Amino acid sequence: MQKDNSQQDITIKDAHLHNLKHIDATIERNKLVVITGLSGSGKSTLAFDTLYAEGQRRYVESLSSYARQFLGRINKPKIKSITGISPTIAIEQRVNTRNPRSTVGTSTEIYEYLKLLYARIGKTFSPISGEQVRRDTVKDVVDFVVSLPENKRLLILAPIALKGRAADDYFKLLLQQGFSRLMIDDKIIRIDTPQNFSKISDKNAICIVIDRLMASTDRDTMMRCADSAQSAFYEGEGSCFIDYETENGKMRRKVFSDRFEAEGMIFEDPTEHLFSFNNPFGACKTCEGFGNVIGIDEDLVVPDRALSVYEGAVAPWKGEKLGLWRDWFIKNAVKYDFPVHKPYAELTRQQRDLLWKGAPGLEGIDDFFRMVSENLYKIQYRILQARYRGKTICPDCHGTRLRKEAGYVKINGLSIIDIVQIPIKALSERFHAFLLDDYERQVSDRLLIEITKRLEFLNDVGLGYLTLNRLSNTLSGGESQRIQLATSLGSNLVGSIYILDEPSVGLHSRDTQRLISLLKKLRDYGNTVV
Repeated sequence: MQKDNSQQDITIKDAHLHNLKHIDATIERNKLVVITGLSGSGKSTLAFDTLYAEGQRRYVESLSSYARQFLGRINKPKIKSITGISPTIAIEQRVNTRNPRSTVGTSTEIYEYLKLLYARIGKTFSPISGEQVRRDTVKDVVDFVVSLPENKRLLILAPIALKGRAADDYFKLLLQQGFSRLMIDDKIIRIDTPQNFSKISDKNAICIVIDRLMASTDRDTMMRCADSAQSAFYEGEGSCFIDYETENGKMRRKVFSDRFEAEGMIFEDPTEHLFSFNNPFGACKTCEGFGNVIGIDEDLVVPDRALSVYEGAVAPWKGEKLGLWRDWFIKNAVKYDFPVHKPYAELTRQQRDLLWKGAPGLEGIDDFFRMVSENLYKIQYRILQARYRGKTICPDCHGTRLRKEAGYVKINGLSIIDIVQIPIKALSERFHAFLLDDYERQVSDRLLIEITKRLEFLNDVGLGYLTLNRLSNTLSGGESQRIQLATSLGSNLVGSIYILDEPSVGLHSRDTQRLISLLKKLRDYGNTVV
């Protein structure tokens, strides 16, 4: 028996809303359908106010009465009947969010995958030396001992501190716990022999001798070493020392630490929250994750960036009295090789920082406005401050919205702060060229697939010039619509009706064919595209 395909079509009867004059329409399901006509002929009324509105109304009515009270009542469109309708999704030409925290990365969900990627395989590097920061484990200690020449003497030590306690009482407590030897200032002494420990203080280097053994690769020695290293980490509050004999008979020390620190700095463990500017833990403390603060607006202070400092680029440094600041800066800038004749637009980040923050013997723009704030009891200074006050980039995070510790975690030399500032087209190429070892590839394989797929969709809809850090409320209507389209492609929904409002508006003609290919791909997933 042949199946009646008419039951699969969307049938609208007697639509008479706005400019629609009692029309009937049939839309084939799982097809790419274009509604065209003159301006004012009712295209948007048919697509959005009729088809989309009825799909939304039926979806809301399918929910419980408790859920419906939060969604509000949706009026039924002026139609006699509509059949064959599926859940509808509208992608309109307007910016759907006014959230100041929303970015291209968060609205496309790419940033969510990036946070997971860096939390799972990101490596922390010290900003001082550039060396990787890592925790030492018992396995690291055992591997080091196994690597030593056979039958060389070694000591496993746990450094301790008295912390104001009497040495006699503390050492008696250690003796009761089963420890019999200490190393004090490189000398091994026995605790169980009568001695005067009253002169020992935290000025002395004190270590508990956890174990004494000979380097070997046999299983018993490795098991004993592992147990002793575990005890050393516990008693040493995260530190374990290995004193070992070298080829010339002298003793050397290897230091292990299971604390996440290096060069006097304590680092944060890479977690998803560390990379989230919507979370108080990961957000910059100064701007609270917004990327800008109320302060002195750079665009107002330097309205013409083609001018140099000598030519008067700094607007408030003018006049007989305030112009002295410009003269003083020019006079002292030679000490720091600052190019006073170079246009402001061509200055490097370091040179701009010098102009704004100053240096010893060189007062900058920040010093000038600090002087202004100290004299606000005078009306002229209150007017001066108000003239140059506005939203400005956060001085701590430089607009990245994340705390600086997030920038210490890198993959292939790039931090998540670097990633979100690279244009999407170049970023897609970077991800395809990521070099990862087998473990990293296995852990991150699914995440990389989702990230690269979504980046390719954004690039295919002609948005390769955007960055993931771009604020959503600064996008044009066409850009916002195509971002929603790329997000829909990434979600892999099937059996839905997508209604788009002129998706090619604002798109270069060379990219129109790529957009049509994407719409066909959305249709091929099993959706109806109108």
